[in-house]
This record gives sequence, structure tokens and C-alpha cells, in this order.
Amino acid sequence: MEIVVFGANGPTGRLVIERAGAEGHTVTAVTRHPEAFAVRGPRLRVVEADVHDPVAVERAVAGQDAVISALGVPYGKNPVTVYSAGATHITQAMTKHGVRRFVAVTSTVLFGTSAPGENLLFRKVLEPAVMRFMGRTVYDDMRRMEAVVRDTGLDWTILRPGGLFDTDTVSDYGVGTSRLPGRYTARADLAHELVRQVVDAGHLRAFVRAFVDVRTTENTPTFLQLIRKEAAGDKGAAGVRD
Repeated sequence: MEIVVFGANGPTGRLVIERAGAEGHTVTAVTRHPEAFAVRGPRLRVVEADVHDPVAVERAVAGQDAVISALGVPYGKNPVTVYSAGATHITQAMTKHGVRRFVAVTSTVLFGTSAPGENLLFRKVLEPAVMRFMGRTVYDDMRRMEAVVRDTGLDWTILRPGGLFDTDTVSDYGVGTSRLPGRYTARADLAHELVRQVVDAGHLRAFVRAFVDVRTTENTPTFLQLIRKEAAGDKGAAGVRD
């Protein structure tokens, strides 16, 4: 397949590029910083574009079979628009050029339900504090992004992972169309599922136009470890980055 990946220079995006390339797909990696993009491959093309630029987005989308969005920004106080503006310009370009399959990432908290099996402190205090204070601007724009995508006629799937962390290998992770138990998702698992959603026709038919949780259950970090990394703006922290 011909797959274009937005947010390719983030930790999740780079794993998606590597996974798709290893499976033999031709990949276009879209990033604002091509000079900092270290992934190489025989079927890889790197292009410079900002998702706020609809003309640049359209050039990247034209001629593709599918689009993956691993866009993201760290928590902060300033208003966020990268998710919603990116989704708007990407889906407009897809509609114009007849590209049907779109797979993107937001967050498990957008299910709007408590984490199954979690203790009262996490459900009532810790997670709400992250949503309403540390991550409010990010999650607000993720909601706007989902609304944009939901209103299109595309074959879309939005993956809603938990707090992201790094591992060396793909695990026996869980997938479901409602919020799953557990707090965390390994980036390796998320990247694997992003590519699988694009290329697996049988799975695609089950989950077209759906919100899907991806959850890792083994060797996960603690909640405080994840928050410390996010608060420090660590590139390996909980958010998906560009």
C-alpha cells in the first residue's frame, strides 16, 4: 500500500514508519522538521509540511491509499489546534483525492467512562485532575478533532490509547470498541495497531467508523512516572508528538 503518515517525527510516528516499511509498504513521512528525521528505508519518502497548511497537506495526501495521523503536542496552557486543524485539512484533502481510509490517535479519556477496575483515587482524583488541568487544552482539541472526523464520509478509525510509554517489542495487547482495563499503552503496540487497522481488511470491516481502545497490560510504568515525564516535556512521555 501507499501510506502517508502525519506526525512522522514523533516517537509514535517513527515506529509507525518503521513498522509499515518492514511490512513492505511505501510510506510518505510528513513532518515539519525533515532535517531531524532519522528513519531511512528503500520505500520511504520524507516531505516537509505543516498540517495548518492545507495546500501542503493536499500535496502529501494525493495519490495515497490510506492516511495515518500520529500528530500530537505536549500538555501546556496555550490553546491547541493541531488535532482539529490537522484533521480538517487531512480529511478535506482525502475527500478531494478519493482516499478513503483514515486512522488517527486521540486518548482513552475521550470514552467518557471511568477506567474499569481502577481504584477510587485514580478514577475520582488523579485522572480528572490530568484531564481538567494538565491536559485540558490537548483533550479539548482532541474532541474537536474527533467531531471533524466523525462528520466525514470517510472510512475512519480513531485509536484511543492510554498513557503512552516505550518498549522494545510489541506485546500481546488488547483492542476493543469500549474502554478497556488498564492505564497504559506501549507505543510499539499503538504503532502496530495503527498499521494493522490500515492494512487488515477483515479487521477494518469490523471497526470502520469506530473508536477503538488499545491497551497494554504487562510491564507498564507507574502513574507518577508517566506524569513526571509529561510535566518535564520529555519527548518520550505520555503524549503523541510531531
